[in-house]
Amino acid sequence: MRIINCARGGLVDEVALRAALDSGHVAGAAFDVFVEEPATSNPLFGHPNVVCTPHLGAATTEAQENVALQVAEQMSDYLLHGAIQNAVNFPSITAEEAPRLKPFVALAEKLGSFLGQLTEAPIKGIRIEYEGNVAEMNTRALTSAAVTGVLRPFLQDINMVSAPLVARDRGIMVEEVKRENAARDYESFIRIVVDAEDMARHAGGTVFQDGKPRVVDIRDIAVDAEFAPHMIYVRNDDKPGFIGRFGTLLGESGVNVATFALGRDKPGGDAICFVSVDEPVSDDLLHKIEEIPQVKRARAVRF
Repeated sequence: MRIINCARGGLVDEVALRAALDSGHVAGAAFDVFVEEPATSNPLFGHPNVVCTPHLGAATTEAQENVALQVAEQMSDYLLHGAIQNAVNFPSITAEEAPRLKPFVALAEKLGSFLGQLTEAPIKGIRIEYEGNVAEMNTRALTSAAVTGVLRPFLQDINMVSAPLVARDRGIMVEEVKRENAARDYESFIRIVVDAEDMARHAGGTVFQDGKPRVVDIRDIAVDAEFAPHMIYVRNDDKPGFIGRFGTLLGESGVNVATFALGRDKPGGDAICFVSVDEPVSDDLLHKIEEIPQVKRARAVRF
């Protein structure tokens, strides 16, 4: 005797199958999906050689109890440890991975946010480069965080779940590059490149032993700065007089400096100033900073 197991309703003519069963051409059949759902009546119901089971096996009382317990346990794991399991729209993160990933998720999002706030032209692509130990981690979560950071200055409601889909729908190519052997002086390094229609912008960072994300490279210029709620980014010529005039403007405007990071590619070349301040920077102060002869660009950024 041959039994036909039909797992997809609609692939079988149920009336014709009933006739074949009645005539003996088909010995038996089993269904868990029917042409019309929910199946309250069907030509196959009641036939002695047909086995019908519910489409949704989880509809039993025992299954519902098990699902409820599983959901509660997974929510507890997420709230207590940051673990994510069985999500349909986000990569899974185990309880063991979550503590290691958390500071790098923050780093990826803040680096992306920094570059997104500097970008005004339409974005064509985002490349995230992972070097060292971070390349062996769950980079899907980190990439989602990076894309979220880049796009949030333009789309306030975006999050780590929707960011990859939004990027794809907008034709933005997202690329990951992994290098397990660190090419720099850090155990882990993340570099983000935002390719916009006007130019490409890039910045890199790492996480130190204190667990705080830091930016350590902007436009291939070495800097060392923590992210703060209110910051000023300045690109300038490395010439005497800039720092004095810049500090004077901040003081005259009543803006207190928290940290002051400087970097340059060579003496007298291109320089970068990344400063954290205690309060938001006004447009008027930014305009005055831009009028300093050595300044090429000044921008207020927030994290």
